[in-house]
Amino acid sequence: MTGPANGTGIRLSAPAPGWAIDADVVVVGSGVAGLTTALRCTAAGLRTVVVTKARLDDGSTRWAQGGIAAALGEGDTPEQHLADTLVAGAGLCDEDAVRTLVTEGPAAVRRLIDTGAHFDTAASGELQLTREGGHHRRRIAHAGGDATGAEISRALVEAVRDAALRTVENALVLDLLNDEHGRTSGVTLHVMGEGQHDGVGAVHAPAVVLATGGMGQVFSATTNPAVSTGDGVALALRAGAEVSDLEFVQFHPTVLFLGTGAEGQQPLVSEAVRGEGAHLVDADGVRFMLDQHELAELAPRDIVAKAIMRRMLEQGAEHMYLDARHFGAAMWESRFPTILAACRSHGIDPVTEPVPVAPAAHYASGGIRTDLRGRTTVPGLYACGEVACTGVHGANRLASNSLLEGLVFAERIAADIVAAEPPGPAEHRPVPTERHPLEEGAENVGGLPLVAPEARPVIQRIMSGGAGVLRSARSLEEAARGLEAVESDAYEPLAPGAKAAVPGVDAWETTNLLCVARVLVAAALEREETRGCHWREDRPERDDTDWRRHLVVRLTPERRLVLRRTGTAGFPPVSPVLIPTDVPQPPADAPREP
Repeated sequence: MTGPANGTGIRLSAPAPGWAIDADVVVVGSGVAGLTTALRCTAAGLRTVVVTKARLDDGSTRWAQGGIAAALGEGDTPEQHLADTLVAGAGLCDEDAVRTLVTEGPAAVRRLIDTGAHFDTAASGELQLTREGGHHRRRIAHAGGDATGAEISRALVEAVRDAALRTVENALVLDLLNDEHGRTSGVTLHVMGEGQHDGVGAVHAPAVVLATGGMGQVFSATTNPAVSTGDGVALALRAGAEVSDLEFVQFHPTVLFLGTGAEGQQPLVSEAVRGEGAHLVDADGVRFMLDQHELAELAPRDIVAKAIMRRMLEQGAEHMYLDARHFGAAMWESRFPTILAACRSHGIDPVTEPVPVAPAAHYASGGIRTDLRGRTTVPGLYACGEVACTGVHGANRLASNSLLEGLVFAERIAADIVAAEPPGPAEHRPVPTERHPLEEGAENVGGLPLVAPEARPVIQRIMSGGAGVLRSARSLEEAARGLEAVESDAYEPLAPGAKAAVPGVDAWETTNLLCVARVLVAAALEREETRGCHWREDRPERDDTDWRRHLVVRLTPERRLVLRRTGTAGFPPVSPVLIPTDVPQPPADAPREP
């Protein structure tokens, strides 16, 4: 049997591929980033395959409520959008990446409209624009009141089907395939359930685009859907790619509070509600954001989340409240119908009572390190959307920049792939690697031991307790020890009669969650300051002298994490180097192991 080779030689334990598809491009993920890339590549005549973990419209894009930010309104300019983004990013944005985003953004949104997305408009036909945290202008275009992501997803999925683009749904991508020179040559994947394909297979292609979304499921409570288990970041690390800024996880300030024991995906109360005039208050009805920031409730998300947590700690409260009773029923029903329905389904009526809210894990500002064309440090491997770290978000994402980032950089990736000289027909075949058959009790040689699915809630509780909104050296060290114990249970020799975790979706997802959790904790422990959405209780001040830097992480063939700190705040260039798969990668500059 044969299997993939990659930059580290590490891959998930899995059966060998039993079927294969040939393509020019394989896009992994079906949100705004993935489908935009796929549509542009298809329009250029490339054989494109979209692989998605659930149905085409089940990714994070569908859950986006507030909207998409771009300088589309009268009096607004890309320079103003640039300024707001840089402030929110707390000194770590790459200005070239942000300038690319804000200057190309308006035209990209108009092309999205041409694709079929219908945004809310005024009677005059002009786009209705709102404000969200960190924005000094009304520049958030929205659809269906508070269902922007659902409308964007609908339009793109319809365009994909109209283009007869080949898709593989309900498929978890496992690992990257490489040719003998270390270039990308496709992916392995497992299709769940019955259909045209079933079980483990492969898509052979010289270009792979990861648009797999976030990793919010690494925490107990998150706004992310169940599919957001960090698969793209984990795959990229095993493939030898570098990741950056993973310590900067944005906790959305206003998530519907369902109780201290609530786990899994939680209902989001969009920042647009505050953009339209809702107030944050404590149990006594006191507005506590007025003396926190000039923008009060519309301060950047990290500031609002910290203010809520401080007030909760001061008062011994489990949550704060969002008061929008002054909107009235008509405005709630027309502007925020999705949020209204979600609240009422949990017994809360925003029309007549304040909504209980608390921060929950929302968005990963860091991810797979890319350049302005979406290229990673692995030749032929691209990343786009939340899974990527383009340098746009810095230490804290500006509200509603995520959909725009996915849109703009997807178009840039497609342009780069189309412009690239395709390899010859035999140049992107994977290197075969001998493996044992996956029989019961047999070891898969070279395969990464899997983490049992039962460890998933354990990992989530460790992360929420030690690496959540409030962090310290002590909490992070405890989290690191907890994750090490989970890893030891999976990787150390089994006791006599014990069985290893069986390859399957639950075990693969849990293994990916452990991988990204380890990176996040290592980076958060290393960054000894408070910056953006990374809040260290024991290091409460921002330290620009020592820490206006990026942390870059890679995985060694021995499964060790190696961290290096960049010399400046500038986002380091991405220079893919072809590395034969049988030669170890050279160490990064000034590496250190956590």
